[in-house]
Amino acid sequence: MTSIRKIVSAINGLSVFGVVALLCFSCDKNRGSGNLIEELMKKEPEKFQFILDNKDKLEVQVIYTQIERDANNAPTFISHYFNVDSSRYFYPASTVKLPILLVALEKLNALNISGLDMHTPMFNDSVYSGQLSVVKDSTSENGLPSIAHYGKKILIVSDNDASNRLYEFVGQKEVNEVLNRKGYGLRILHRLERFLTPDQNRHTEMVRFVRDNKMVYEQSMLVNEDSIIVDKDILKGKAHYQNGELVQGPLNFTYKNFYSLVDQQYLLRSLLFPESVEERYRFDLTSSDRAFVLQYMSQFPGETSFPNYGSDKKYYDAYCKFLMYGEDKESIPPTIRIFNKVGDAYGYLIDNAYIVDFENKIEFMLSAVIFSNEDGVFDGQYSYSEIGFPFMKNIGQLIYKYERDRKRSFAPDLSEFQLTYDKKRF
Repeated sequence: MTSIRKIVSAINGLSVFGVVALLCFSCDKNRGSGNLIEELMKKEPEKFQFILDNKDKLEVQVIYTQIERDANNAPTFISHYFNVDSSRYFYPASTVKLPILLVALEKLNALNISGLDMHTPMFNDSVYSGQLSVVKDSTSENGLPSIAHYGKKILIVSDNDASNRLYEFVGQKEVNEVLNRKGYGLRILHRLERFLTPDQNRHTEMVRFVRDNKMVYEQSMLVNEDSIIVDKDILKGKAHYQNGELVQGPLNFTYKNFYSLVDQQYLLRSLLFPESVEERYRFDLTSSDRAFVLQYMSQFPGETSFPNYGSDKKYYDAYCKFLMYGEDKESIPPTIRIFNKVGDAYGYLIDNAYIVDFENKIEFMLSAVIFSNEDGVFDGQYSYSEIGFPFMKNIGQLIYKYERDRKRSFAPDLSEFQLTYDKKRF
């Protein structure tokens, strides 16, 4: 059981909504005892001693969740934590794209309009400062944009523009209200890789859904009239670049996105195992919605027809699979599937994953973040290859090896996660 001191430390940086999720997750009667992750790392000092010695400087956090099945294949979750502190801010980068997509799919279902679904062509119109219109997408099969196509690009290669387009549909106010109401204490305040003012981020583009030249649904610009206030300034590092010039002093992350590792893993669990969480944490998805997300979350670029990522060598199997594989360019074995969402920016690497080995009947959840910015200068030059990716590979392999040798009362039936993909890699 987590001590009160640790609970309070983790709570300090969360909204009231995030506290509920943290307490539910961290104080679960099935929380693992001891320091299993640290004990395992100590057995391989050549890979982890530097991490152990610098865990706070590197802002490392790891959540490893074992899954025990009973005779009916019902899962029980036992979570282990290393250096987890939700009051310590890290930039979540692209990990926010998964909740944005889930809220967008839920919104479609709530609208319940005939002819409106994830495949209906969606067009964006610029109606305010800083906005961008979209009327086509050359990477889709029919040349038109849609929530489904944006979803694929988000889940397979973590496309920034695709996520921004869904931000336009759900709006800043709604995405935060929906996620907070469910119990997730995150903040989504801005589009990605577009440097806009807070006012511009509070306004969305006009969105039109058109099928067979007929308007199915039209959404005017959404405006968040109530600015989201962050109580405490978040300053990181010792220097940063601004307008091409080096500025001495920390970078201000106060009004950048926030998404704790605890919330990340719990949200993923709510998607993968919805019956294992309270109803409030779940998303109102149809069975086809969930099947879509699970397929493309685990599909490799080379298995994808539209967009044709297989024709671009930069999209190797592990392009968005940091845990277990890091930057490895070799093919991931066909018996292994990783259902995950990664993020990387400002020196932070994050991966939030459910990893399955069908051949060896292995399954586990693993979420990790590391800060690969040794000099504390936000200049675009980070130690991803030297520190971040090796850690992600090593911690994934470490937990996988432990899972491979761990005794189970019942072998899991993983057939639910054996999916059909767009095309074969091999």
